[in-house]
Amino acid sequence: MGPHPQPSVHTQPVSISTPGRICLFGEHQDYLGLPVIAAAISCRIHITAERVDQPHVRLNLPDINSQELFSLASLPLTYQHDRDYFRSAINVLLRKGFQFSTGIEGKVRGEIPINAGTSSSSALLVSWLNVLTRLADNPQVLSAHQLAELAYLAEVLEFGEPGGMMDHYATAVGGVIYLESKPAIRLESYQPALGTFVLGDSGEPKDTIGILGRVKHGMLRIVKQLMALDSTFSLHTTDSAAISDFKPYLSKDDYILLKGNMDNRDILREALALIQQTHDSETPLDDAKLGQLLTDHHTNLRDAQQISTPKINRMIDAALAAGALGGKINGSGGGGCMFVYAPQKAEQVAEAIEREGGRAYIVTVAEGTTDQAELLNSTIP
Repeated sequence: MGPHPQPSVHTQPVSISTPGRICLFGEHQDYLGLPVIAAAISCRIHITAERVDQPHVRLNLPDINSQELFSLASLPLTYQHDRDYFRSAINVLLRKGFQFSTGIEGKVRGEIPINAGTSSSSALLVSWLNVLTRLADNPQVLSAHQLAELAYLAEVLEFGEPGGMMDHYATAVGGVIYLESKPAIRLESYQPALGTFVLGDSGEPKDTIGILGRVKHGMLRIVKQLMALDSTFSLHTTDSAAISDFKPYLSKDDYILLKGNMDNRDILREALALIQQTHDSETPLDDAKLGQLLTDHHTNLRDAQQISTPKINRMIDAALAAGALGGKINGSGGGGCMFVYAPQKAEQVAEAIEREGGRAYIVTVAEGTTDQAELLNSTIP
């Protein structure tokens, strides 16, 4: 990925936009080595920035009434707090050979709910990396895949955080992605003719650590126990019907958790086949089927993984009653967001969600990280 000087150097501001994301299928599956299906959404992070002579970074963040200001006179940078992403992106790029002898000033705006499971931090990092690589001394326009990999380095590995690459690929690449992490990274990208979604922010803070402690570690313990009983057991290959053989060896709660995960694995496979059929043959998407699969997925997340909340359940139920075809909680759970598929009656569905105390966003599947100036030029005849 070594950077090479480009013939054109940005002396004018660059304007980068990156989407948030929803996890369509595969919630609480990626850390088990199982695949996920995610979609970029039309709530986005925007960064407009330009080079300046002073060796510093100055970014205004009016949405949160804040500012990011630090010197570039001494590199690499020292982190000032956990998840110091503005600095970590620069340090990662320095290791890749990018150079920053001048400074950068700009503004960050966004429409993505913060700390609500819609990948606002990953979208921010992808945007910032896209800006930095274009405004470096030795600028380079990187591919979406390269930006995703750099964002993973800067967000997850740099701070020793748990987590996979779904958020980074989903926000950088855009559209709908299918991502496998084991035995190796495998990414498939789709542009199915999906209708409107309605995202609902419950306003409840997520209990990510508590949820992962119970659900993730519970599943890892169950898998280890079952492999000791039967070395052929695999979350990837064991048939869902066969897990009833293990019922005598598991507690009631453990069996429910295992069955919910296996069911969600199969739901994802069914959803992938539906998306692939639409993609490969231009067959119209079965909207009702997609909606039902989302609701089936949520039922397991609610009852087996127990990651939903009463408020989010009410928001989903109200949305379904108002005309949505299906929906689920989004993200690690214990709070945060839900979404529903509502190709018709999106306004009525949004109003129903807000009556239950949520904040609603009508969204569509969106393109990945984009240079707004390039996009404008490409659309001018």
